[in-house]
Amino acid sequence: MKVPLLDLKAQYKTIKQELDDALIRTAESQYFILGPDVEKLEKNICDYLCCGYAVGISSGTDALLIALMAIDIQPGDEVIIPDYSFFATAGVVSRLNAVPVFADIDIKTYNIDISKIESKITGHTKAIIPVHLYGQSADMDGLLEISRKYNLKIIEDGAQAIGAQYSNGKYAGTIGDIGCFSFFPSKNLGCFGDGGIVITNDKSLYEKLHILRVHGSKPKYYHKIIGGNFRLDAIQAAVLNVKLPHLDSWSEKRRKNAELYNELFIKSGLSSRTGVTEFSDTDRVLIPEPVFKNSSLKNYHIYNQYIIRVKRRDDLRKFLAGKEIGTEIYYPVPFHKQECFSDVVNKYGYKPDEFEFSNKASDETIALPIFPELIDKQIEYVVNNIKDFFDF
Repeated sequence: MKVPLLDLKAQYKTIKQELDDALIRTAESQYFILGPDVEKLEKNICDYLCCGYAVGISSGTDALLIALMAIDIQPGDEVIIPDYSFFATAGVVSRLNAVPVFADIDIKTYNIDISKIESKITGHTKAIIPVHLYGQSADMDGLLEISRKYNLKIIEDGAQAIGAQYSNGKYAGTIGDIGCFSFFPSKNLGCFGDGGIVITNDKSLYEKLHILRVHGSKPKYYHKIIGGNFRLDAIQAAVLNVKLPHLDSWSEKRRKNAELYNELFIKSGLSSRTGVTEFSDTDRVLIPEPVFKNSSLKNYHIYNQYIIRVKRRDDLRKFLAGKEIGTEIYYPVPFHKQECFSDVVNKYGYKPDEFEFSNKASDETIALPIFPELIDKQIEYVVNNIKDFFDF
């Protein structure tokens, strides 16, 4: 049996006619940059996330970059980020000649450890970027308390978390000053190329984001500030407008797939229960458990990725590849070990034990197939082969 990490063709087949019609309408309109489709998407996202304003952006990375520009991050400013995330979270800070300051993660959620933030704050600190990694919200209550205490901005990196909810029912991305989302094809809500969006409830930030998106011009060709070409293509917006109404049902199926994985891992004897954070004599696979389990919430975790921790991770991945099971490692190198950030590491004198859990995550985690179109037999096949690996 073949089980790919992701099968976009399976999703496309379920809404093929709707998508094809949208693409044809866009082609016939010959309106390819911004325009009515993008405006419709911005409204639809605001309605879906219950937020005030949205600005369609060229990619998730550009969404983070323009958000930092909107809050006036300057060279030498410090921005606190988790040590473990996709590169864009740190890269956008450095692109503005600001300094990414790394903090360890909570090994249970893989999100930034709130208890590690205050010791990183200096007179140069201007913002915090929490990442809602794998589709589960970071501890936003704790972050808001810190941001108010130190007058810091919060830019939420929700690239993997559109539709995820926090424990108070608010959507991830709507709680801080600006929320940033990616529509890369592999995301829960993906377009047919690169795309992203920024959201905010602050009208003045919205107006600035709107201007920054088009090189900082208002009106056209008149520039009071310097922005960039951060415009979203109309064809991507058209695709997203078709897909958005299906998002909740897709996320629900991902949660059900995650529940089945957890059930099978426990039944097989590979795991004792969900939420275990340290290996024991009996736990060969550590399986996730959503931290926020309020049953009144429809979407507390959307499982953009289903992540397990195992010993001999690389050997397991090779074994599963031989069984035609797709996997991925998100992420093998934490930021403090990236060569391009060696100057930051040296400047701040980071100690090896400062990043205990980001190191563990980088060494031990592996992503298993979780996409909505998976069938139970495929999940059973994955778990059975993992059991075979450890029993061999």
